[in-house]
Amino acid sequence: MSETGDTLEAALAVGMAVAWHAARQRETLALATRFGDRTFRELNEHANALARLFRDRGIGAGDAVAVVSRNRPEFIETLAATQRTGIRFTPVNFHLTGEEAGYVIDNCEAKAVIYDADLGTGVDAVHYARNCSVRLAVGGDIDDFEDFETAIAAYPVGDIDDPVRGSTMLYTSGTTGRPKGVYRRETPVVRSQAQATSAGGPGAVNLCTGPAYHAAPLAFNVTAPMNAGSAIVMMDKWDPEETLRLIETYRVTHTHMVATMFHRLLQLPLEVRTSYDTSSLQYIVHGAAPCPVHVKQAIIDWFGPIVFEYYAATEGGGGFFIDSQTWLSKPGSVGKTLNPDGTRILDDEGEEVPQGETGTIYFKAPEVGRFEYFKSPEKTAESYRGDWFTLGDMGYFDEDGFLFLNGRSAETIISGGVNIYPQEVDAALLEHEAVLDVCTVGVPNDEWGEEVKAVVQLAEGFEPSESLAETIIAHGRSRLAGFKCPRSVDFVDDLPRLPSGKIQRRLVRAPYWAGRERQI
Repeated sequence: MSETGDTLEAALAVGMAVAWHAARQRETLALATRFGDRTFRELNEHANALARLFRDRGIGAGDAVAVVSRNRPEFIETLAATQRTGIRFTPVNFHLTGEEAGYVIDNCEAKAVIYDADLGTGVDAVHYARNCSVRLAVGGDIDDFEDFETAIAAYPVGDIDDPVRGSTMLYTSGTTGRPKGVYRRETPVVRSQAQATSAGGPGAVNLCTGPAYHAAPLAFNVTAPMNAGSAIVMMDKWDPEETLRLIETYRVTHTHMVATMFHRLLQLPLEVRTSYDTSSLQYIVHGAAPCPVHVKQAIIDWFGPIVFEYYAATEGGGGFFIDSQTWLSKPGSVGKTLNPDGTRILDDEGEEVPQGETGTIYFKAPEVGRFEYFKSPEKTAESYRGDWFTLGDMGYFDEDGFLFLNGRSAETIISGGVNIYPQEVDAALLEHEAVLDVCTVGVPNDEWGEEVKAVVQLAEGFEPSESLAETIIAHGRSRLAGFKCPRSVDFVDDLPRLPSGKIQRRLVRAPYWAGRERQI
């Protein structure tokens, strides 16, 4: 066994947390997936073998490895291997086409790729990946790829003697242009106590509800529990009732969700919701998109005051956090920051707005771990105002310093020179029983520039009609100022989403602006 130190802190410093836990709970379940399970011993041994394969093929500290895979054990094994070899780990959105995935693999300069054969895009992807000489297939055969299990079976499984802490580089979703790698030249070591807060430590069970390539599931329900010694249960595809079943079956203690998942859970019939034992839950964290007040209130009523909210992004910044009890006194807030001097809300001219007024949220970049967009200095420069950067989110501070979000600047509807924040309209309309989900957008209006339209996905048992549209509009009018209310409602069978569950408002809006100037 390598010398990782007597403490978990020492093991974290060299990327050997999994090895540290494997020495103490060898045959304890570390990972459960539809594609197979792993004990801590198995996870650690496979990571060691893969680490040696990388080194044997000339891949080491400072190099990059990409993974294009569903929530499979090999995803976690690759992450664990790169963490102990100084390698930069890039998970790739597996929903991308071969050409799109190939762009990311090439752009991140990956020398190796682990690819899920069932995706059917591996051959096309590596065609674009110029530096990717090591190609390992999981879940089946891919032409000109080696089989993952066969390849690592040739290497010893004992702990490596000279571990070096690796890093991760995620890519933005690419809502405008190509995805961009969020790169940090130096990343601080996360302390074990911070990991345990969101992951629970040995004996805890984390449910990963989203794709592991996404920033939030990767942070909260993969990396944190892996480093803290908790078990991970990975969903292959999110489903509300399956979520409850897995919580009961594995006695899940910790999980991360997004607002849409809360809404879908609440749509389950009461007899379904009450038929599963969810009493094991201790910690539900959510973020990625603001949650309507009535939805979060209902989730707290159901599961208890164990719901925590964060505000952050792949680029960093944020540091906003709120627990259930505080949220109940400040409904709708995403919390306060431990560093109030590190956040500003600015107007279009770069001046700070008064308390209570909406502006664009800026964060002060840290001295260590400051992000840049990989090989894209112009995009990096666009995001900064000196030492400050923005994610494009808009919001305001109340009199007590709590932050409330209003949406993204690119999504703001400007009607007659007045800003309207679509998520506020969404939240009001979601209270109507016929609305399963909704996306409010601005559409062309010759007089006002834009007018408000609600694009609605109906709940089961409701049919589109002009009278229902009028009812939904009236419902909005009873809860919102008149200028914020939808002027019209369109009904759709489904709404376009990112794999995280967030609605892609840009795609909903685009058809209404076809041939017009506003294509944000």
